[in-house]
Amino acid sequence: MSDVLVGIDPRELSVPALVWAADAAVRRGVRLRLVSAVPPARDRLPYAASSHRSSLRVRAESALATAEDLVRELYDGLWTATELVDGNPAAVLRGKTRGAALAVVGSRPPGRPADVPGGDSVGVPLASLAHCPVVVVRAPEQTAVHPPLIVVGVDGSTHCRAAFAFAAAEARLRGALLLAVWVRPRPLPAHGDGSDEAADHRRLLAEAITGPTARFPEVDVDRAVLRGHPVEELTRASREALAVVVGRRGRGGFTGMDLGSTAHGLLHHATCPVITVPLPEEGGRDGPPPTTGSHRSQTDRLAPTDRPAPTGGPALRDGAASTGRPAPADSRHGPFGPPARPHRALSPRSAEG
Repeated sequence: MSDVLVGIDPRELSVPALVWAADAAVRRGVRLRLVSAVPPARDRLPYAASSHRSSLRVRAESALATAEDLVRELYDGLWTATELVDGNPAAVLRGKTRGAALAVVGSRPPGRPADVPGGDSVGVPLASLAHCPVVVVRAPEQTAVHPPLIVVGVDGSTHCRAAFAFAAAEARLRGALLLAVWVRPRPLPAHGDGSDEAADHRRLLAEAITGPTARFPEVDVDRAVLRGHPVEELTRASREALAVVVGRRGRGGFTGMDLGSTAHGLLHHATCPVITVPLPEEGGRDGPPPTTGSHRSQTDRLAPTDRPAPTGGPALRDGAASTGRPAPADSRHGPFGPPARPHRALSPRSAEG
């Protein structure tokens, strides 16, 4: 069973990232795994380093307990596990993404120390080398828009096809409208208004999403071909979105880059959660093996229940036992309410920006 991972910052809990991850776990019927890593102390004398690490470890234990209690209050019956690990946060989380459904982290506000999970110092390297899709939550998702919207960047590359397939599956889970955006460069003055190229880009966009669209007939798909810079246009298009989804790399950038320029730019500028999707076979490519240090503690529990636990079920912190089952049907939607009814299948529409 694939877990949803969420990085827990021992200094400042990112509630939007935590709630996003819990909601994703509930919708998928899988376990939410809360992980906090205590990084090695730098530029400190041995005694000071030991004291600093001990203080961080205590704060991490408290943050894990607070985070677990919060999501269990919001989602009755949610299956959770917590881990406190010594090591570099980005390496720890990356090492735990193998086989995971998603990894979720928050985004560090300007000026915050960059040595704990949940910050940009974790989000960028994790998005670059994780074995699964990574969600970086800079701000709460937009839930006031109806129908809810998910935006996906398309450029015809293999990476964008993986991103579109993930975005379509996420839209189906959430009953959301899916907007596929192709961004073309602005024409040079000597080359006219680019109207001839616009038709070509609309055709390429339609061809790029035909296969995945057919696999998700219940998802309503809109198309838009926009002119400008991909980061600027995708940021603008996703202002009211639940999330913006992009491939780890696209057609631009340099061969061998772990994270494309569009994904990197969105991680710093988008106002909604950003999801980067690797190719299925490339997760963790070129990354060194993680150095996680010693394993500190782990709990694995479900909300107390009078149902008998299966043989060999994981022990709970308070002496109960886990059934290993997802949350009850009436608690799966969390504080955002039930997902919107899926749109009836429509032929994709297109727009020219």
